[in-house]
Formats: sequence, C-alpha cells, structure tokens
Amino acid sequence: MQQTMRYGDWYQLIVLNNWEGKTIEQIFRDDWKVSKKMIHSFRTDKKVQVNGKEYNWNVPLSARSKLQLRLFEEEEIQIAPHFQEIKVLYEDDHLVVLNKPPFMKTHPNDPTDTDTLVNAAQFHMLANGEVRNIRQIHRLDRDTSGAILFAKHALAGAILDRMLVERKIKRTYLALAQGIFQKKKGTIDAPIGRDRHHPSKRRISHSGQAAVTHYHVIKEDKHNHLSYVKCSLETGRTHQIRVHLKSIGHPLAGDILYDGNPIFNRQALHAVKLEFIHPFTQEEMKCLAPFLDNPVIFKNIDLDTL
Repeated sequence: MQQTMRYGDWYQLIVLNNWEGKTIEQIFRDDWKVSKKMIHSFRTDKKVQVNGKEYNWNVPLSARSKLQLRLFEEEEIQIAPHFQEIKVLYEDDHLVVLNKPPFMKTHPNDPTDTDTLVNAAQFHMLANGEVRNIRQIHRLDRDTSGAILFAKHALAGAILDRMLVERKIKRTYLALAQGIFQKKKGTIDAPIGRDRHHPSKRRISHSGQAAVTHYHVIKEDKHNHLSYVKCSLETGRTHQIRVHLKSIGHPLAGDILYDGNPIFNRQALHAVKLEFIHPFTQEEMKCLAPFLDNPVIFKNIDLDTL
C-alpha cells in the first residue's frame, strides 16, 4: 500500500520501489495517464514538489523521496449546492461513494435543475469545508438505486475517468427479473442504440454501441415467477441491463418502459457493489450499497455474498 499523508492543500506520497527511477513526467503521463493539459497545469502552476522543494520533472526520483502535490486548493464553484439527505458509503480526501436513492436524477439537465445527486454531493463537500467542485465519474438512471462514485479534486477525477474507460472500476448490479431463466449464467453481447420511435428508449441495434453484460441468477422466487440476477458490465450504455435482459425474454420487474409488469413503482435494479484500486493509496476498495426501498423489493439478500 502507498504511504501517504495530507497537510493543508498538499498531499504527500512516499516514492516506493514501483516509482524509484521514474520522473515526475513519467508518473503523470504513464502511471496516471492524465492529459497533457493537466500535466502542463501542474507544472506551470508549481503544484508539485519533492522533499518540500521545486524539482526537475525529468530527473529520476530516489526511493523514499517525498512527492508532494497541491491537490486541495479552493476552486470557484460551478455546481449549485442543494441540501438533501444522502448516504455516504465511503469517503476520504480524494473521492466519495454515495448510495443513490431511487427517483433521484444523478445530474442536472439544465442550470435550474438542482434536485439531483450531484447537487447534493456538492452541498456535502461545501458543508465539510471542501471548497472544490465535485466530479461525477459515472451515472445511474433516475429510478435505479445504488452506489455512485465521485471525485473530489481534478487529478482524482482524471485518474478515475481513465480507470472507468479501461474497465478498472467493476460495477455489480442486482436485478429482479421476470421469469425463471433456463440458462442460469451467461453473457449478453449485443450492441445498443436509440429507439427511433421512442425518444427515451433504447433497443438492440446492429449499428448501436458495443455493449456486454455478464449475468448470474443467484436466487429464484418460483411462486412469483421472478429471478434475482447479479449483473456486471463491461460497458456502460444507457439502460444496458434493462435492454439486455429484456432481449433474452426477462424484462425487469416494474420496468414498464421495457414491458415489465408494474408490480413495483420502479424498475427493480440496484447498483449493489463498486470495486476498484484506490488511485493514490493503492488499496483494494469494495463498497457495498444497502437496499433503500420501502417496501422492500430485494428480499433476504446477503450483500456480503454478492
């Protein structure tokens, strides 16, 4: 695990074996893979020091050196804060994982729209004295609940965005689907595109974007003809799980947009787990999101087994 420490606006990392002999330039470019624009900003604004002093970005670092980054300075706030009760699953100086309730949008569609999780996350940061813009890493549909990851400063945002693209952030969902599956485990590899006849709907389309969903039936409710299905995504297309499970004859319960029976007041889909390597400490992170519905949709499920 990386040895780190915060002091004021600065964050310190001890140069260990994996960085010994590398330059600051190489760490930003090859390890963190951030943009040239961000590298230029850190360099010209002198936001990087070694052992408390300015350091040549192209000189190799020695083991046990103290690499110091100015990450926590105040920013002009671009996102309107809006108080709402939110459930924090994990939080540190760099990121926060929230448990989104159903019926809340992840982000605003226009500047007057402030009743969203992003606005609530921004309020949470400011209330804690962190005068920086929250950065959303991924999203969930309005009626889907569960874990969402946010970054609390620009460098964390850039690294986590790249990790998402490289599929290094694993997202696990639990769906309650209609019917009893003949094949209890499998992969749905089918591109998804817009439905020309319905502006908010998606469909399987040969000209759509690649989409891959892995599914595993973990429990069956044969009395009500329902299946509890664990799903993991290789891609993050809009309505991906909803479209893919419908395409094999098992729409989500409550998902009337995709022909599910209206037995719940929303589609039965919950982002139950996030797993990733912390971008700075290198810790293995696993965040489990408890179910939020009342009355309960997902019954007698042990989160630790997922």
